[in-house]
Amino acid sequence: MNAIEKCEHLVKDIYLHFDASHDFQHIERVRHNAQMISKEEGLVRLDIIELAVLLHDVSDVKYSGNEGKAKETAILDQLQLSPTDRQWIVDIIESVSFSGGHEKEALTIEAKIVRDADRLDAIGAVGIARTFAFGGAKGRKLYDWSETARVNMSEQEYRSKETSSVTHFYEKLLLLKDLMVTETGKKLALQRHEFMLAFIDQLKIETSEKL
Repeated sequence: MNAIEKCEHLVKDIYLHFDASHDFQHIERVRHNAQMISKEEGLVRLDIIELAVLLHDVSDVKYSGNEGKAKETAILDQLQLSPTDRQWIVDIIESVSFSGGHEKEALTIEAKIVRDADRLDAIGAVGIARTFAFGGAKGRKLYDWSETARVNMSEQEYRSKETSSVTHFYEKLLLLKDLMVTETGKKLALQRHEFMLAFIDQLKIETSEKL
């Protein structure tokens, strides 16, 4: 069993305990996105990209709290990676999270590909589905047109206040198109962004909200 196969086996047990917005299907879609982007972006370390994708939500504080890093470290310990490759994967994972717009800079093409691949899965039809899956798991309202989307918030503020699912579109999802960092990611994000705008317009009509 190679490192990627072993990593996949180990992370599946963890993602089984996450809701549908961050389950292993999410990982599979991000992996597919990363493969698409990689084909267009030139020579990259595909093994590093795939391992970072497989691990990128293991330490997500929304699910793992303070234990997430320990789980990530325990898995990395079993993969027999060189110190350089191991640190590379950790750096990529730390640069993926949106964190209310306070993410760390993606310094390598591999980090940029993983970030864009993950963010593509946060927008479009699947992004809509994931937003409402997460909101449902947290007991949040579908929408609240009286809410004002927050701007210039701290990472703590972003994570702590439970706004409605639709408000999350304005605080994150609709911002991602302009935050893509690879040329391929930017192109792929356009249609998904337009789909979300059309969805919100239709939702406003169905909930009697004036456009």
